Amino acid sequence: MAVLKQNEEFDADSIREKVIGIASDMVMHDSGFHFHTTKAQLLYAPSGCMTVTTSDRQLVLPPFRMLWIPANETHRVNFRNIVAYRSIYFDECYAEKYMRSSLKVLHVNPLLKEIIERICFWEWSELRNDQVNLLNVFWNEISGAPEEKLEIKIPQDRRFKKFSEEWTLRYAMPPMLKDLAEKTGAVEKTISRIFKKETGLSYQEWRQQWRLQRSIELLVEGNSIGEVSHILDFSSDSAFIDFFKKQTGSTPLQYLIKHE
Repeated sequence: MAVLKQNEEFDADSIREKVIGIASDMVMHDSGFHFHTTKAQLLYAPSGCMTVTTSDRQLVLPPFRMLWIPANETHRVNFRNIVAYRSIYFDECYAEKYMRSSLKVLHVNPLLKEIIERICFWEWSELRNDQVNLLNVFWNEISGAPEEKLEIKIPQDRRFKKFSEEWTLRYAMPPMLKDLAEKTGAVEKTISRIFKKETGLSYQEWRQQWRLQRSIELLVEGNSIGEVSHILDFSSDSAFIDFFKKQTGSTPLQYLIKHE
């Protein structure tokens, strides 16, 4: 096993074992875009929240979600607060026996949480019988884990490249449509048409999904309703709560408690 230090180099492809677990408490991390040629990856954080960006979409991983990343899938991991980082790498040939090769976000139940934690602190060596038995339980649980859908497509049009990078890294928030039109020099109808074509959503709908993702991150990081409401420019705390409930079916507090 490896307990990594902040900014310590790690190359999963260079390690031959079938299953490799790593654990680290990190803060303000940006992995940059990369991929693993021989390993599939399971990414999870029992505390804190990670943002993962692929070539065309962005996903949020609070403590009740994990991400399966097949080999050769380009991705980038960001977080801005303290995160208990957990990652398990599986030899590609071994993983394909149990998981289809597609990127997916899955719900983490209490049993999976404990198994992931155990694997991340294993020694890197040939698998013992008890470890093989635990992995059988792991694969059984993960095969039945509900898939979660909370992602947004990233617009690819060159006019939005600089802005989407700032939004991805949370340096800025997507502005109102009229303000984006002023910044880009594109008319509002053009922006709406491009977003609909490239993301499947109107700009206003896309902006709301971005705000929902960001609100989950902020809540998991320990911000209050009032703080989240202020950061995301809602007119009031109640306006934010109404928005969140409309999007998720739960108030922010209910949402967090339900997924503990």
